[in-house]
Amino acid sequence: MAVSRTIIVAGAGIGGLTAALALARQGFRVVVLEKAERLEEAGAGLQLSPNASRVLIDLGLQPRLAPRAVTPDAISLISARSGGEIVRMPLGDAATSQAGAPYWVVHRADLQAALQAEINDNPDIELRLGCQFEDVGTHAKGLTVVQRSGMTRQQELALALVGADGIWSTVRQHLFPQVQPQFSGLIAWRGTLDATQLPREYTSRRVQLWMGPNAHLVAYPIAGTRQINVVAVVSGTWNRPGWSAPGEPNEIKNAFATTRWPSGARMMIGAVDGWRKWALFTVPDGGEWTKGAVALLGDAAHAMLPFAAQGAGMAIEDAAVLAKCLGETQNEGGPTIAAAMQRYARRRRSRVSRVQRAARQAGRIYHLTGPMAFARDLVIRAMGPRRMLARQDWIYDWQA
Repeated sequence: MAVSRTIIVAGAGIGGLTAALALARQGFRVVVLEKAERLEEAGAGLQLSPNASRVLIDLGLQPRLAPRAVTPDAISLISARSGGEIVRMPLGDAATSQAGAPYWVVHRADLQAALQAEINDNPDIELRLGCQFEDVGTHAKGLTVVQRSGMTRQQELALALVGADGIWSTVRQHLFPQVQPQFSGLIAWRGTLDATQLPREYTSRRVQLWMGPNAHLVAYPIAGTRQINVVAVVSGTWNRPGWSAPGEPNEIKNAFATTRWPSGARMMIGAVDGWRKWALFTVPDGGEWTKGAVALLGDAAHAMLPFAAQGAGMAIEDAAVLAKCLGETQNEGGPTIAAAMQRYARRRRSRVSRVQRAARQAGRIYHLTGPMAFARDLVIRAMGPRRMLARQDWIYDWQA
């Protein structure tokens, strides 16, 4: 096929696969490079609020995702201080109708499998597993992208390159080596458990957020409610290679064993058999996202704390906007690729920065102690469920 229609995407995570589908819809041929030999689960559960699910549905993924995703009835905010629910914000069918798209919770592996299946059915997308991005240079007709598979290196001409290769992005390191991820001082422990291991009141179709002193706990159903995804966030240090490692169950049990945590939270922590802990790194706000015909997307551009449940959502939004901007280059008199990349960054930067700030603020609020935690609980209870949920409208109502 003609070089002028080829866009290479580095990284086959949620953002990269979504970008491939969105770009193919705009008429491009897309090649996705993924260094892993096969796509495997990384993490466990994901929350996809309407701003993200709307994009996926528009790309035709609802038939594949709806049987695997769970639409929670509510989000429950629970105080570790009192052990009781402060407020229950309604979701379910009413919220879906209002937003025009569902709030889904889904296993990351299920979402990735649905995206991969959709890509496999698209003749304009080629997914190359075991093949990693190595270098890029400018060319008279666009870019020359160097990639490596095993001991074999090859060059390919492309119109543009999209770096969707995560927080430790090779594309970003090549373009902007001065930009380095920063450790937040927080560690997320992730695990799953069989729903039959807990009493029914802890396995209902809702997202539970337990707020406690210097830590918080999130739990929600996945895999058609057969499993519960659990994330426990605590302070910690990180001095090992990489950003994830197996977690010792007794370590996280001890962190939640004090009398400051109610029995329900401790029971949930104790029911998880296998933990993996993830150091929470972020990419500084306001950095460069594009250079010429190369752009960064998702965590490669703006990795953020997960406390607004928007990490995947922002990558999915990025993919939709990037494809739309690049699609405009095919119009007669449309912008150049480099100008389209700059427009993409301008359209995304302020919103993403606002979500990053909201996530940091949420983490501080969740982890309040003493009188400040008491005041937080009073304010949330006084606001009530609908006003609390309305505070998310600016996130959920977004459309590309």
